[in-house]
Amino acid sequence: MASNVRLYLDHPLSPGQSCALTQAQSHYLFGVMRLSLGDRLTVFNGQDGAWRAEVLRADRRKGVIAAVEQTAPLVMPPDVWLLFAPIKKARTDFIVEKAVELGAARVMPVQTEYTNAERIRQDRLQAHATEAAEQCGGTFVPPVDDLARLDRVLSDWPADRHLMFCDESRLGAATSLADAPRGPWAILIGPEGGFSPAERARLTAMEMAHPVSLGPRILRADTAAIAALTLWQAALGDWG
Repeated sequence: MASNVRLYLDHPLSPGQSCALTQAQSHYLFGVMRLSLGDRLTVFNGQDGAWRAEVLRADRRKGVIAAVEQTAPLVMPPDVWLLFAPIKKARTDFIVEKAVELGAARVMPVQTEYTNAERIRQDRLQAHATEAAEQCGGTFVPPVDDLARLDRVLSDWPADRHLMFCDESRLGAATSLADAPRGPWAILIGPEGGFSPAERARLTAMEMAHPVSLGPRILRADTAAIAALTLWQAALGDWG
């Protein structure tokens, strides 16, 4: 029986290739989704596109599936990174999830001068990114970096990558990316306390930075991330 279940596998995929599942994956497929021997699902590994797979062993602890045939090629998102200052746990999870759904190619938590969070669980956020890709039909899972200081990230900034700097001090200013250049981009969302004067001055002085406003109202950090990615995708991304 075919199902709508999608599963990310850290495993090569080719016709007839079998794969032993982890205990967590086995529990999900056979304990939660109730798949059984011979049932079909979709699998992907972030490299080989999407594949139809078949259950060879329906064991809730040690299941086995086999790839049958490719059903879709690998589709990469646009070359846009999302940089954001972590906030409360559930809202940080939400930002990562929506970044994947909206087509970010890389997620980069950054520590600014006013960031409250001093650490993150990178492995947990990467797992959220994987789950989001499974749910939204993606075939690529963007990497989620460990927390890094913003000043160090900017010191090593790629010379060819534009930066959409969402500046709350420009509240209500007109914003348009209609004439913005194509190519690699990144979006920077600040902390709940905003950027420090020194950070704002440094960002404004960057040749590749494009300060923008996200409208006439102050947005929460998680809302701002969604708004900024939506704005960028509509103007420069793959929504056209």
